[in-house]
Amino acid sequence: MTQRREGLITVLDAGSQKSCVLVAEVQDGVLRYLGHGIEVSRGMRKGLIAEIAPAADAINKAALTAERTANAMIENAVVGVGGAHIRGVNSRGGISLGSRMREITREEVRAAVDRARSVALPADREVLHLLPQEFILDDQPGIHDPIGMVGSKLEVNMHISTCSGSAAQSIVTCANKAGLEVEDTVYEGIASAEAVLSADERELGVCLMDVGSSTTELVVFFEGSVAHTSVLPIGGDHFTNDLAVGLHVSVQEAEHLKRTYGHAVVTSVPSLNEIEIGGSLAYSDGQPARMVRQRFLSEILEPRAREFFQMLRENLRQGGVLEALGAGCVLTGGGAMLPGLLDVAESFLRVPARIGYPVPLSRMPQELVKPEFSTAIGMLLYTHRTQVRRAAEDQGLRAKLKAIFAGSF
Repeated sequence: MTQRREGLITVLDAGSQKSCVLVAEVQDGVLRYLGHGIEVSRGMRKGLIAEIAPAADAINKAALTAERTANAMIENAVVGVGGAHIRGVNSRGGISLGSRMREITREEVRAAVDRARSVALPADREVLHLLPQEFILDDQPGIHDPIGMVGSKLEVNMHISTCSGSAAQSIVTCANKAGLEVEDTVYEGIASAEAVLSADERELGVCLMDVGSSTTELVVFFEGSVAHTSVLPIGGDHFTNDLAVGLHVSVQEAEHLKRTYGHAVVTSVPSLNEIEIGGSLAYSDGQPARMVRQRFLSEILEPRAREFFQMLRENLRQGGVLEALGAGCVLTGGGAMLPGLLDVAESFLRVPARIGYPVPLSRMPQELVKPEFSTAIGMLLYTHRTQVRRAAEDQGLRAKLKAIFAGSF
């Protein structure tokens, strides 16, 4: 029988291919894996909810499996939000503190952030994240935490990540129908970055690409802060569909061929290699077996990979961050595992590229330490870090109030 437990963190990553519920607990300040559930997604299309009922049913089954493996009752969850509707914008705002310099408090910081966030957004847009890049105190830039400093004018450069209100509400509705109360929503790209990027990479400048099945979430860090967020409308399924059309096979067989024999660089495949398609494979739809050159797969995959990174390069150029990738590019997500993809990335971006594997939690099974679970693991890490920061802020506020009241007597 499942039981209620304190200190639980539950996250939901509902993608086009799979719905994953991951559960961890905080013990002595350490995040420990408890259980997980994975179910094939239904009612999803291009990373968005297309049908509420089947999508909620898949989430419910994943949550029930997670409850059994964790031996704990799951009631709340943090939900990941992704898809082509994500937009990012940089903004600047600030406040004047008067003619005389005074100490910066948390209230002044919040007022400056509120001023910076007051950009005109379309009626259907919602703010996902407010991400300060730097504070400027009396024209002195590069300040990460101005609290306690003294000045007369406080400004902030900030990145605002937004999403479609209806798309975000759809995933919240599905989670609610599956029996989960949504505590918070997190942009999936930010979550993945939490799991795979190092502090040095964030400081030097890095582009994280979370290659999902339908879309690719982008996050660019520079000098430790988020400088750019966006989504490309290309994912692993596009490569699979190209193979299915080019080889005249089912999507299932195309996926198998991509994973087993695919390569994004034609010249890396021996010219004499041949592979068998159709025949006895369980997903061949009864087609007769035939032999094709392995290079033929790459001749289909390479143009899509080149289009993919050409689109990425243009996106980074428009975002003003193409020259800010001192630490290179990191690919994660299930779609990042196609051989040769790193070579194409380095060719187009002229920076080093690597595959990003998530940091494993204590007691986590090895089967989850894969790029396809970077988002779910990152959401756990992000939520834990957020809780720790809020607890520290609350403790500091309580200490300040205690000192004020103590001085009154």
